Amino acid sequence: MVKPGVTTNSINEAVHAACIAANAYPSPLNYRGFPKSCCTSVNEVICHGIPDERPLENGDIVNIDITVYFEGYHGDLNETYLCGQVDEESKKLVETTKRCLMEAIAICKPGVPYRSIGVTIEKEATKAGYSVVRSYCGHGINRFFHGPPNIPHYADNKAYGTMQEGHIFTIEPMINVGVWNDLTWPDNWTAVTRDGKRSAQFEHTIMIVKDGVEILT
Repeated sequence: MVKPGVTTNSINEAVHAACIAANAYPSPLNYRGFPKSCCTSVNEVICHGIPDERPLENGDIVNIDITVYFEGYHGDLNETYLCGQVDEESKKLVETTKRCLMEAIAICKPGVPYRSIGVTIEKEATKAGYSVVRSYCGHGINRFFHGPPNIPHYADNKAYGTMQEGHIFTIEPMINVGVWNDLTWPDNWTAVTRDGKRSAQFEHTIMIVKDGVEILT
């Protein structure tokens, strides 16, 4: 559905319908007052964008963040998509952000400190000339939507603990072209880059297993 002229609200409606058809519930809907069934974050929006009637335009990038509650458990993931013909800088940003996620997942196994995730992500992002958002992090997920541990995506973080078999959590780096600093719109949800430059995000829910890691989403 990501193409010029499509509204993020219509994407939200499709997500909601797909959740219900699968006998699942869209976890964001009414979560702490969030009014929609998914988050759609366009261009300079870092995360938690509220779907609306603005049509997507040629050259936009849009992150779609979907969490479903199914048979007693939450599963959370997101990806950033290219709308139409996108400039090379934005393509590089999206590719780098996905690589940050996958490199971080690759180090996960029993005994690895949680703080190592941020070290891995920031190294990859900095190499490409980008910054890592600090205000939002990955999180534990299971029968609850958000819980411990917190998973910072930047280096020199103070994440507590080490991964153990059976731990389930998300990794969801938000990578900016410019500064890492963010602002929140008056809707109290939409987080945007302070300098107005673009941001991308990718996320998976993962589980630590005996010999490494399994991607659940």
